[in-house]
Amino acid sequence: MGETTSDFLARLLGPVPAVGLGGVALVVALGVQLRMRRYVAWVYWTAIVMVSVFGTMAADVLHVGLGVPYAVSAPFFLVALGAVFGLWRVLEGTLSIHSVHTLRRELCYWAAVLATFALGTAVGDLTATTLGWGFLASGVLFAVAIALPALAHWKLRMNAVLAFWLAYVLTRPLGASFADWMGAARKYGGLGWGFGWVSLALTVVIVVLVGHLSRTERQRSALAA
Repeated sequence: MGETTSDFLARLLGPVPAVGLGGVALVVALGVQLRMRRYVAWVYWTAIVMVSVFGTMAADVLHVGLGVPYAVSAPFFLVALGAVFGLWRVLEGTLSIHSVHTLRRELCYWAAVLATFALGTAVGDLTATTLGWGFLASGVLFAVAIALPALAHWKLRMNAVLAFWLAYVLTRPLGASFADWMGAARKYGGLGWGFGWVSLALTVVIVVLVGHLSRTERQRSALAA
């Protein structure tokens, strides 16, 4: 949803206003999330959606606005993500999401999430456009790739934190590739459904799923009480 929404807003408003709007929405969403004293499903997932939209814009600004090839921006974001993980590990001693219960750890977490979305966008566009594999083939590739950390954890006892973050990074190019395939025009190898309509459909799916999570959360809280 972040991929198609970013593309839709850039076409509707222009790149600069779209990035500005995305940046403001991200700051507001993260500000609300950081003020929470506990996990609240709709607040957390709103922040995730805003990070996904702005992360896409960050990668696109480098490529479209500054002319940086995806073959350069993808390694750049990989290094940036590595730096975030390195700093997080040095400061806190663990990268486990189950340990994110202080403000500093949450800031490290959100910095990592933003870097993963920017990296995933650049990698997805690298395979689909620069390498010429197309959106559908790229989506299939990342669907296979995202299963590997799970298999490695299950069969080879790969460290759970490492397996999680490998899979998390791959969620972005996986989702973006299929979203681009649905939204892009047929002449670009897509189905031609339009980025706006695909964004709307995926937003509905997200709202339904988050609504289910919120209801489940309330039920658990009631049982605990």
